[in-house]
Amino acid sequence: MRRALRAFSLIELMIVVVIMAILAAIVLPRYVDHSRRGQEAGLKQQLSQLRNAVATYQADTGFYPQALADLASTTAPAHGIDSSGATQNIDPTTWHGPYIGSVPLDNIAGAAFAYSTSAPNVGTVSSTAQGHDLAGVAFSVY
Repeated sequence: MRRALRAFSLIELMIVVVIMAILAAIVLPRYVDHSRRGQEAGLKQQLSQLRNAVATYQADTGFYPQALADLASTTAPAHGIDSSGATQNIDPTTWHGPYIGSVPLDNIAGAAFAYSTSAPNVGTVSSTAQGHDLAGVAFSVY
């Protein structure tokens, strides 16, 4: 008795490969966008956390930190910066830090955040990432 061997023809296999390629072309861009959106949301959260820490530091001491590292300091810094950018002495009894566990890096740029110590932007924290998010907004204006 002779058994007929059943196998897929080359055409059938090619059709399956084409269908898989089409599905991959639909799914992969969504995955890449999802990952990018996660990075953008992380950047916004980091900026919010740093800005809140700077605002709390300023509310407690009356001055802005000289550097973002002052937010994570375990002892009261000796100096702060007023709104004109001038260095001022901080009363250690008004300091209630640390205001943040550690200063994160900008997760898009992989570098430190920009922190302004000159008027009129004293205390401003911004991203150092170049380019735009998926909505076309520049990272520098987050």
